[in-house]
Amino acid sequence: MIDLPGIGAYTLRERTAWPVPATPATSRIVYAAAHVVADPLGDNTPGSPAAVDWDATLRFRHHLWSHGLRIADAMDTAQRNMGLDWAATKELIRRSAAEARTVGDPATLVACGAGTDHAPGAADLNTITAAYAEQIETVQQAGAGVIVMASRQLGKVATGPQDYHQVYGKLFGLADRPVILHWLGEMFDPQLAGYWGSRDVAAATESFLELIHAHASMVDGVKVSLLDEEHEVGLRAALPEGVKLYTGDDFNYPSLIKSGSHALLGIFDAIAPAAAAALHALDAGDLDRYDEILAPTVPLSRKIFETPTYNYKTGIVFLAWLNGHQDAFAMVNGAQSARSLVHLSEVFRLADQAGLLSDQELAVRRMKALLAVNGL
Repeated sequence: MIDLPGIGAYTLRERTAWPVPATPATSRIVYAAAHVVADPLGDNTPGSPAAVDWDATLRFRHHLWSHGLRIADAMDTAQRNMGLDWAATKELIRRSAAEARTVGDPATLVACGAGTDHAPGAADLNTITAAYAEQIETVQQAGAGVIVMASRQLGKVATGPQDYHQVYGKLFGLADRPVILHWLGEMFDPQLAGYWGSRDVAAATESFLELIHAHASMVDGVKVSLLDEEHEVGLRAALPEGVKLYTGDDFNYPSLIKSGSHALLGIFDAIAPAAAAALHALDAGDLDRYDEILAPTVPLSRKIFETPTYNYKTGIVFLAWLNGHQDAFAMVNGAQSARSLVHLSEVFRLADQAGLLSDQELAVRRMKALLAVNGL
């Protein structure tokens, strides 16, 4: 039992022992967007260059691979645009792809985000295209797949859909294999409001689909994070044959995956053991078991991703710390302070309810230490 602020006396449920699958699930392609582990002795105060614990960061990637998940690296879950600078991002891409070679083909096991965040002053389409090109080259040289991330700089400069089509059209010509396109909603990054040329989602979707249909042979899939299940189902149906929809909906992922979406999710960083078990149940056609496993993870995910949604990384790292994947509850840019103690206490409770505290004694001990540091 543990006393949790905002909750009171809480008795943990019986521990769930999730099996480690012998092989990955096959009915869906699933990426977990992975976080980075900050060096607790580094200067990770806001505005400082990111100091990363590389050993722990790579160990965590092996944890995800062991459950049969692919990894989407150097994404927003890794704190792109929120503290992970380009120097650390390049090192992460290189190290993650190199580590994947010890397991299998890095082009299959890892896809990395390529954006324009190293060029915050880019003020015209040519400069933005060049910034994208540099990051795409970095990912491809490492041997990983490419995820073309939404660009804050392009969002500022673009005057309409034609500017997005011009830039992305050039990027497809630089790719050595089909890429994943990333549509990140403004709830994840307010600076991306109006991406694809309109604040009207229907108009933006029309622009997005026009681009994809024009370059379908170079689009492996699209990762959509708009937290709108109805929109995603409609978009999925409108994609060209062979282009996948990777759900990025951390609120509605069980039903979307069940109905046909693949996945690229930040929450899978935190719920990998349960996600893997659910996907194997889906492979077996056991939909009741699939629902049974994932249903209790949804309240946990909705808590972690509650408004302001972009602070979800704090809950992800908090659970990695509780589960012993890292030695300190520390984040680059000091982001561990982005959620309240009451919020984290509810994350603790919901993780336990979902069977996702792998070592309950360790989790309780660490939670009590955090409470004590905060005067409780």
